[in-house]
Amino acid sequence: MKWIDIQVIADALYEKFPDIDPLTVNFVDLHNWVVDLDGFDDDHKRTGEKILEAIQAAWIEEAR
Repeated sequence: MKWIDIQVIADALYEKFPDIDPLTVNFVDLHNWVVDLDGFDDDHKRTGEKILEAIQAAWIEEAR
């Protein structure tokens, strides 16, 4: 799983944290949770706000 796998990451976060409202998650926690996902294999520093925003938006859609 790489940073560009936005939907896959969002699905994995939804499965791992089903009781978390993604709207309440700050980017520091989101970043840490993504890099801790099973199967995540990318440079931890190769991301930025735009990617984290896209992951959060996809996670919000998944949670609906």
